[in-house]
Amino acid sequence: MLDRLQAAFDAQRRFVANASHELRTPLSVLRTEVDVTLADPDADVAELRRMAGVVRDATRRADDLVAGLLLLARTEGAELAEVTACDLADVAVPALAAVRAEAGRRGLRIRVDTAPAPTRGDPVLLERVAGNLLENAVRHNVDGGWIEVCTGAPDGCARLRVTSSGAVIPGDRVAELFEPFRRGPVARTADTPGSGLGLSIVRAVVTAHGGRVHAEPVDGGGLSVTVDLPAPLPGKPRSGR
Repeated sequence: MLDRLQAAFDAQRRFVANASHELRTPLSVLRTEVDVTLADPDADVAELRRMAGVVRDATRRADDLVAGLLLLARTEGAELAEVTACDLADVAVPALAAVRAEAGRRGLRIRVDTAPAPTRGDPVLLERVAGNLLENAVRHNVDGGWIEVCTGAPDGCARLRVTSSGAVIPGDRVAELFEPFRRGPVARTADTPGSGLGLSIVRAVVTAHGGRVHAEPVDGGGLSVTVDLPAPLPGKPRSGR
């Protein structure tokens, strides 16, 4: 028991340290850009606009991180605020729409095979699950790669699977991707967009819904993530399609 408590305390300390590091980076960028520009008496409109662009990007990064931390805190160990009939095939639709533009710019081919996958849960959180999986599939892909999105109801569960090409991920490192601030095979890659909380939020939401999430590397590079949620109990209405 003491070993488990120590492991939990160590994990909490790492989380706080990583969160502090992630927040300090955009804040340092903000301070540096503002200080340098204010110290330049010859700063013109072009320089001010350049600084404004850097400040905007840094504040967006900080805002994304804070939003992710709040969602993670809301989900972990908490009861769902709303439970309604929904379908994973339906929640995947807006998530796909949100990434199509970026996927198109990178030349990614998207294949969609959605069959009904009825379940019960918080539709906003489940849409965030689909959104995080697809955002990761785009961000950690290779130019000209591919993404596959499938839903269905095998073995009496509701399933969402997102598979994509990408960098080679060793099998013994896959479990680490669900830890906060992991982006791809290494921790906190600064040149990769996102807060590094995507898969940890997915795991927290799926767990809160009584489901399971599993990931495995793809031969040749990439990742496949499968979410299984409980099917509706007999007599519970299904979501409309």
